[in-house]
Amino acid sequence: MSDKSVVEALEIIKRGTDEVLVEEELVKKLESGRKLKVKAGFDPTAPDLHLGHTVLINKLRQLQDLGHEIIFLIGDFTGRIGDPTGKSVTRKPLTEEDVKANALTYQEQVFKILGKEKTRIAFNSEWINKLSAGDMIELAASSTVARMLERDDFDKRYTGNQPISIHEFLYPLIQGYDSVALEADIELGGTDQKFNLLMGRELQRQRGQEPQVVITMPILEGLDGVQKMSKSLGNYIGINDRPGEMFNKIVSMPDSLMWRYFELLSLRPLDEVKALMASIDDGANPRDIKMELARELVARFHDEAAAAKAHLSSGNQLADGELPADMPDVTVSLEGAEVAPIAAVINRAGLANNSAQAKDMLKNGRVKVDGEVVEPSYMAPFDTAIVIQAGKKRYARVTVTR
Repeated sequence: MSDKSVVEALEIIKRGTDEVLVEEELVKKLESGRKLKVKAGFDPTAPDLHLGHTVLINKLRQLQDLGHEIIFLIGDFTGRIGDPTGKSVTRKPLTEEDVKANALTYQEQVFKILGKEKTRIAFNSEWINKLSAGDMIELAASSTVARMLERDDFDKRYTGNQPISIHEFLYPLIQGYDSVALEADIELGGTDQKFNLLMGRELQRQRGQEPQVVITMPILEGLDGVQKMSKSLGNYIGINDRPGEMFNKIVSMPDSLMWRYFELLSLRPLDEVKALMASIDDGANPRDIKMELARELVARFHDEAAAAKAHLSSGNQLADGELPADMPDVTVSLEGAEVAPIAAVINRAGLANNSAQAKDMLKNGRVKVDGEVVEPSYMAPFDTAIVIQAGKKRYARVTVTR
């Protein structure tokens, strides 16, 4: 690899990372010109992925595009231990059936990002199950209790008199041994995995291997811009979200998150991202830039056709003349009524929060029927479907009956 291509590869690899340990070693590995073995381990405990999970997988994709071997390691053995990282109590181990079912779901989802033919799927039970009791004792002797207690979560539990099971001490050792078994050149993980990743370097060095380079990826903030993306917090974008829903969430996120999401989620070349940043300085609307990211991500997790139509979903702001593809059909019953005041129809159709809001939107010219602004005095027809737009984002095909 030429000096220039090494510099370019290093820029791509470092993009969005938290730490690269040790960068000088990474440069030497890149300069060797050989295909590097890049490992990332996943315990199949939460197989329903959101965009926060994909930050690391995107980095694998970038390394894959640079020509390196990607090893997507499913920790079917360690999944039965349960990763103690960040936990204040011992986790209940998964059953073998749980692990197998979750592992299959993982594979289906990650190939929306990684090239299937270029990715090696490995299971750490392949080599861990072959270790004898003597081998496990030898592995346990590779570290000390004092070293384990350097981990913040273990230290807190120890000082707080919370129990720590012996098998939990084995977790970082087994994850480290995975790097030995795979002869990994690079391992990726979240910032919370740093201790375990460094254990891999230590075990490789003890066994005469060249230590792996450790790359840690940051935690992605959720749509609130404050806490990490999490389903339990409701601030997430699931990779299985419907195209319109995914599009709407991305376009509606705070402008302050926009470049963070581009940095960690977009696979666009850096030059393109820099050009988009420059366009904002020249007066471009941030919403238009977020739409670019939304289309890219919808295309990745669905397809190009879905990306082209995603903005036509209810809840998105549409251009004049456009209608949402998933516009609901609503029937409003005004039994015994002689006329159908539009304010009452809007309210009963769920296009306004209350009658006061309906009247306010009508007063301000924010209600359209079949594409035309209507007056507050407008009466809706009976038994004929009309398309009502209330405000910028609320649409429905409404039929009034009596």
